[in-house]
Amino acid sequence: MNTVLLQAGGSDFTSFLPIIGMIAIFYFFFIRPQQRKQKETKKYLQEIKKGEMVVTVGGIHGKIVEVSDTTVLIDVDRGTKLLVEKASISLEASKRLNTDSEKKEKK
Repeated sequence: MNTVLLQAGGSDFTSFLPIIGMIAIFYFFFIRPQQRKQKETKKYLQEIKKGEMVVTVGGIHGKIVEVSDTTVLIDVDRGTKLLVEKASISLEASKRLNTDSEKKEKK
């Protein structure tokens, strides 16, 4: 009878192990990669310079003409310029655009 009571009681720590495991899974598969992506995007936007080809989140392609603290002036088409926020520049699309143009230049 005593052994049944001891087994049923268990320790409090072992009952929290599944919860701790779920928190660890969420951290390593969701939170950490998102933080890494935010750091990479922030670094890219700080290092952006005149002459680079970019794509905005809205899908507008253009070449950077002027860079200020929070905004970028983009030449969209022969003298048509748009002033956009740096935050609206898509990191993935801009990198893809620049790698595609580099591949075309090499050919």
